[in-house]
Amino acid sequence: MTLGKKGRDMTIETSPFLTTVEPVCPPDLLERAQSNEAPRIAIANAGSDIPMQAAFEATKLGIMTPVFTGVKADICRLADRLSWDISDYPLIEAGDELSAGSAAATACGDGRADILMKGDIHSDVFLRAALAKDAGLRTGARLVHIFHMSHPNGGHPLLISDGAMNVAPDVETKQSVVREMTALLHRLGNPRPKIAFLSATETPIASVPSSVVAHELCEWATSTIENADFSGPLALDLVLSRQAADIKGLTENPVAGLADGVIVPDIVSGNVLFKSLVYLTGACAAGVITGAKVPLLLTSRADPPSARLASIALAVVASDKSKPPKHSASAV
Repeated sequence: MTLGKKGRDMTIETSPFLTTVEPVCPPDLLERAQSNEAPRIAIANAGSDIPMQAAFEATKLGIMTPVFTGVKADICRLADRLSWDISDYPLIEAGDELSAGSAAATACGDGRADILMKGDIHSDVFLRAALAKDAGLRTGARLVHIFHMSHPNGGHPLLISDGAMNVAPDVETKQSVVREMTALLHRLGNPRPKIAFLSATETPIASVPSSVVAHELCEWATSTIENADFSGPLALDLVLSRQAADIKGLTENPVAGLADGVIVPDIVSGNVLFKSLVYLTGACAAGVITGAKVPLLLTSRADPPSARLASIALAVVASDKSKPPKHSASAV
């Protein structure tokens, strides 16, 4: 018990809805990343505990070759603490987070690195460096963020669109998300992914604008994108539960209750969905930004080590443009 100034019980009770299950980096995702040549990952301002620990673990597992940027003394000190000999890896001296971000982005732009990873740097500074014209990472495509959610017990993962970047994506941005998500699911070994367009209803209703947009996106995707099944609008129960789909008469729907990916209406719904899976089920959230010349890893300081490692693995899979997707009977 903790007492306040006036002797009142100040004990903080944990919500009964929160899980105590710890997230686990999915072994299948790691295995797929390890089957590729370890890409060079430029770490923007690497000289702090969290990015160095993540880079150390990923390098030991053979899924990355680090390219460090930041203050050399800090990076070397942390490497020594990890008993990690980094003498064979590139290290670009940069005195502050802005110059470190620029150095890392430029290394990716001119071909010295294959993935750009956020280190000890503010997200807005990181993205500003990545989008700078002289960095060479712009492609003309929209940047979109995709989460790969996996349960600690394994099983079917779920990809979730922009829950961390685009606040209110327009139709063109959502179309880019659909293309990128489908391509990523193919690269993850799913030959014909099932993608749902989320709303609050399974029928388009004018009073629910997201349902109308979902319907239009579904029609566009079905007529435009090959080797995938689409359905929308679908409410969350129809995205996740085959039983709900059967009860509501959607037994013949190829996506309902079986979705591999979810396109959300906006950043709020995407953020709520991914965090609900993390905090209520112990899901591991791996995230990657696509649309630039190289994948971008926009991790958070609050991310557990498992999510950081999974995000690196996901970016490795996303960056593998030279090899065809490895299809399998069961997707990652």
